[in-house]
Amino acid sequence: MLRLFALLCCLCNPVGVFGDIDAVKSVSVMEGDSVTLEPGVAILLINKILWKFGDQGALVALIDAGRISLFDGPDGRFKDRLKLDHTGSLTITSIRTTDTGAYEVNIKGGAGDQVRRFNLTVYSRLPVPAITRDSSQCSSSSSSSSSSNCSLLCSVLNVDHVTLSWYKGNSLLSSISVSDLRSSISLHLEVESQDKNTYSCVLNNPIRNHTKHLDISQFCQPCPEIYCCGFTEPVTRLVIAALVGVAAVAFVVYDIQGCKVGMRNHH
Repeated sequence: MLRLFALLCCLCNPVGVFGDIDAVKSVSVMEGDSVTLEPGVAILLINKILWKFGDQGALVALIDAGRISLFDGPDGRFKDRLKLDHTGSLTITSIRTTDTGAYEVNIKGGAGDQVRRFNLTVYSRLPVPAITRDSSQCSSSSSSSSSSNCSLLCSVLNVDHVTLSWYKGNSLLSSISVSDLRSSISLHLEVESQDKNTYSCVLNNPIRNHTKHLDISQFCQPCPEIYCCGFTEPVTRLVIAALVGVAAVAFVVYDIQGCKVGMRNHH
């Protein structure tokens, strides 16, 4: 009797069954993972469930009279990557960034037609940030700067919708964010060569993060001699050595020719 009463209440108040039908549920997932979108309703008294994708409402999955049908979607992007069970839950496997977009499930049944919407965001996989020493520190223009300073760069290539940050321990020092598709970003850090604090560079999006810890003793070694002496000096040395070699060869050739002339005159 109680079950019958609950069923009648649900039929009289379909929003209670389906939740806020005007709300859009946001779902985030990493590229390569799988995601399941659930209609959030009991299958009881439902005649048909239709799943649609994109602004054009392309049909990608259907349950009609208990029969499940799957479609490849726009440009065949969902081919062999969709699953639909008898509860109406839609699973997308090996998900791609091109799967980002609006999804809609239309539920047709005894309580009337209902719609539930999803906004799916697929984030690209995160690379591990790379830490390098700023080579300009060892140029001739900066040779007079204090050798105790160490300039570092943390960089990532071809990323989107991420934040790159430097941390000292657990304290945020600086950060930069990018939302453009496939951008490359770098973040500068200045430390003392004898600094004993712990530093780390963190790349993150709303789902995951990658951390690269800084080893100051590894990155903040004295500049190589070719940099510390400047660029012009080693080049000058090479030019002088080359000129001396050419002069030596010319002298030998001249001396040989002189000997030959002397021998001819003697004869």
